[in-house]
Amino acid sequence: MAGVNKVILIGNVGKDPEVKVLENGVRVANFPLATTEIYKKDGNRLEQTEWHNIVLWRGLAEVTEKIVRKGATVYIEGKLRSRTWEDKDHVKRYSVEVVADTLTVLSGRRDDSPGHHRDVESFSADNE
Repeated sequence: MAGVNKVILIGNVGKDPEVKVLENGVRVANFPLATTEIYKKDGNRLEQTEWHNIVLWRGLAEVTEKIVRKGATVYIEGKLRSRTWEDKDHVKRYSVEVVADTLTVLSGRRDDSPGHHRDVESFSADNE
């Protein structure tokens, strides 16, 4: 039986996306995404924030570069990917990333201004 690797997140972009163009011309964008869970414990309202590393390739990277900014609220669909590497000090490092297949900007686009209404914008890797 095949497994399922599906991630769905709604959260706030922690910093402006970093976009790189690789030697083969392919764009890759990444940014941290914060998701906050609110719950009650012993009558107190508590928050727990998790940070996720988001990676977008090709057309999604181009869209991200144009419209996603720190503070924007986005919906992400994708899959978990883990990778290991050795740093310059020969220490083995490990990272888990969400490789996005779908990006929907819910709020906070660059041209947002008070009183400005715009439709939600959704982009998919399938549209490339």
